[in-house]
Amino acid sequence: MSACATQPVTTAQVAVPMTKLTQSEVTPDLAIQRLKDGNARFVSGNMLKRDLIAQAKISGKDGQYPFVSVVSCIDSRSDPALVFDQGIGDMFTARVAGNIVNEDILGSLEYAAKVAGSKAIVVLGHTHCGAVKGACDSAVLGNLTQLVAKIAPAVKATPDTHGADRSSKNHHFVDAAAEMNVKMTVQAISEKSPVLREMIQNGQIKVIGALHDVETGKVEFF
Repeated sequence: MSACATQPVTTAQVAVPMTKLTQSEVTPDLAIQRLKDGNARFVSGNMLKRDLIAQAKISGKDGQYPFVSVVSCIDSRSDPALVFDQGIGDMFTARVAGNIVNEDILGSLEYAAKVAGSKAIVVLGHTHCGAVKGACDSAVLGNLTQLVAKIAPAVKATPDTHGADRSSKNHHFVDAAAEMNVKMTVQAISEKSPVLREMIQNGQIKVIGALHDVETGKVEFF
C-alpha cells in the first residue's frame, strides 16, 4: 500500500514527514482527503502520535516536501496543523487575520505549488472570526482599517441571516460572512495568479475553501 494512501488510524501510529517520493504520489484530491481524515482524527481525539523532534531532524536534513498549502486566519483557536492533525514538514501555512490574499501571499502560494510541489490550496476560515466582525462593524484602528476593508466586499455580498442585524452582534451573520469571505478568497486566488490558474486548469492543483467551527473543532469543506 502506498505510504500516502488513507489507512485506519490509531494513536499508536507514528507519522513521519513527507518525502519527495510520498509527495509525488499525492494527487490534489488525495491532499484534500488527507486533511479531511486529519480533521476527523482531531475531532475524535484520535490524533496521530508524532515524534516531532525526529520529524524536525529528518525534514531539516533532507528538505521539505509539504503536500498542501493552507491560507488561514491568525486566530489562536484555529491552528491548521492542529485541526488537520499534521506534523512538521507536511504543510505550508500562510496566516493573516481574515484569511485574505495579497501579492505576497499569492507569491508564497505560487512558490509552494510551482516550485515546492504542494498539490492543493485550502482557504480556511472559521466561526466567530474577529476580523470578519471588524468588517461587519467597519472597524477603524491603524492598519487594521485597511485589512477589514478587504473583507468588506464579502460582508456586503452576504444576505441577511437570522434577521436584519448585519453587525458583529449577530453571530449567524458573522459566520455567513466568514463563509462568503472564504469563497471570494478562493476565487481571488485563481483570478489574481496566472501561475496558479494555469496549474488549476491543468489539474496539477486544486483550490478549495473550508470553515472551521471553533466550538466543535470540525472543518466543513465547500
